[in-house]
Amino acid sequence: MTSPAARRRRSSGRVTLTDVAREAGVSPITASRALRGERGVGAELVARVQEAVKRLGYVPDPAARALASSRSTQVAVLVPMLSNTLFVDLLEAVHRILFPAGYQSLIGVTHYDPAEEELLLRSYLAHRPAGLLVTGFDRTEASRQLILGSGLPCVHLMETTEAPGVYCVGFSQVEAGAAITEHLLSRGRRRIAFVAAQLDPRTMQRAEGYRRALRQAGCYDARLELLSPERSSLALGAQLFEELLATRRDIDAVFFCNDDLAQGGLLAAHRLRIPVPGRVAIAGFNDLAGSDQMLPPLTTVHTPRVEVGEAGARMLLQLMRGEKPSPSCVKLPYRVVVRQST
Repeated sequence: MTSPAARRRRSSGRVTLTDVAREAGVSPITASRALRGERGVGAELVARVQEAVKRLGYVPDPAARALASSRSTQVAVLVPMLSNTLFVDLLEAVHRILFPAGYQSLIGVTHYDPAEEELLLRSYLAHRPAGLLVTGFDRTEASRQLILGSGLPCVHLMETTEAPGVYCVGFSQVEAGAAITEHLLSRGRRRIAFVAAQLDPRTMQRAEGYRRALRQAGCYDARLELLSPERSSLALGAQLFEELLATRRDIDAVFFCNDDLAQGGLLAAHRLRIPVPGRVAIAGFNDLAGSDQMLPPLTTVHTPRVEVGEAGARMLLQLMRGEKPSPSCVKLPYRVVVRQST
């Protein structure tokens, strides 16, 4: 004979809390309290409810739970790309902190497009998340107002500001860009090119650090910058490196704004039989996977994206608990990783 629970599943396609309660022989309220782990429910009842959950394959509805409790278990996390392992590392770090605390990440990819981020915010805020993690500060005024008007706790990642009332975790892209340029200067290089793609705000902050270091050394030349709006990749790095050598023959070093471009440049140098670092030194940024395995291994800047994700998630947890994090701006260290390419 078909049970009422089975008939209900056939009609609705979803096992409900009522099905679990009926299967366990308790009221829906008791089943709900048992699943929440409330102390007033006896161990025998809890065991019956949990066994019913296993038999029926019941999965709680987070939207219904949030509506009933006025508390969401979702956190919206907006990042520019998933093809860059930098942001994959950051997301994994966020998950490691939020998931054990009972929160799930609602991930959105903006593709470095402020208009797309605005659409994502409008969509995700309709789900009434408990908090927001967003990347950087480059967004439309409408997006700023959406975040402010939502009243939700929000933490900005990868960049920092001392603006009052803003919570952020990151590092100075400008200082990091200057640091890798100063390393190249310390190696005796003076005709240092800057090669960049994507041209998002953080890339241009690295460019500002590069310019600052070279101006202080008295050898900045704007003609040594090669900027492409295309998406960063190994193939583009190889292409830009070849273009650089064809049009700026006197360069003795290249600072690529991201490691995938630099890896492409190293591969092109190997193919063209250009000695690195003998003829030209090559440096990257972000210390992505594989950079230490290149021939020669790539000098780069190790950025604290894992630490940013963890610290940002912890800060958001504090805000969602009604606590006030101090400091509101956490500036984490980066480091120049010197390898044989320079």
